Amino acid sequence: MIIGNKEFKLNEKPYVMGILNVTPDSFSDGGTHNKFDDALYATEQMINDGADIIDVGGESTRPGYTLISDEEEIGRVVPVIEAIRERFDTVISLDTYKAGVAEAGIRAGADLINDIWGFKWDGRMADIVAAHDVACCLMHNRRVMDYTDYLNDVVKDLDESVQMALNAGVKKEKIMVDPGIGFAKNLEQNLALMNRLELLHKWDFPILLGTSRKSMIGLTLDLPVTEREEGTIATSVMGIMKGCQFFRVHNVKGNVRALQMAWAIMHS
Repeated sequence: MIIGNKEFKLNEKPYVMGILNVTPDSFSDGGTHNKFDDALYATEQMINDGADIIDVGGESTRPGYTLISDEEEIGRVVPVIEAIRERFDTVISLDTYKAGVAEAGIRAGADLINDIWGFKWDGRMADIVAAHDVACCLMHNRRVMDYTDYLNDVVKDLDESVQMALNAGVKKEKIMVDPGIGFAKNLEQNLALMNRLELLHKWDFPILLGTSRKSMIGLTLDLPVTEREEGTIATSVMGIMKGCQFFRVHNVKGNVRALQMAWAIMHS
């Protein structure tokens, strides 16, 4: 898979996407990186720890989050993307579901659009991604948790996103999918989907897993958000065993080491 100017050889190693939330209210690291210099320092640290992609987010999507305007989100992410592009040789992902923000971010240097609504929130998103020929991650989500046949419904929902992308002209080699752990799912549903991640191989696209510090871990282990690293690493290792290739995490170093160990065992 080609993202930006880098080739991701999926049969050679797992890849880690480091989370850079430039927001004051993200559930795990809110306010930590919303100062410009802090964001650049965090980026450098994640790259040094082994991050292959930096995922910049300007709007919190934690449960009960508050929507912000395109202008405010652009004001948060574009200067950071431009500065990362200028200072570091890394792939930049932009975590947004708004086409206007995506277009501004792409012009600033983003290589991948990470859309938590799988192109279903903003009808222009698929066309923007196709027009600029950037990569995308299509995540499973839905507004109402009214599943009839849960696991099959998740696959069908994601298939709709995939078809939207292809119909708009997004190239197959530019698409990855995300099961959407923690979005429109309760604890039991999150655990069940984690155990059946192989269902997402239907399209033969790379799978991105984003479980870092999420409520599934907190509820299972009865732990606050600050104590969910071991649980996150366990889900990353489970993910690589189920065939996931990309992992979106806060703690880059710990997950890189665990994934490298798991990969070595699996390919011995």
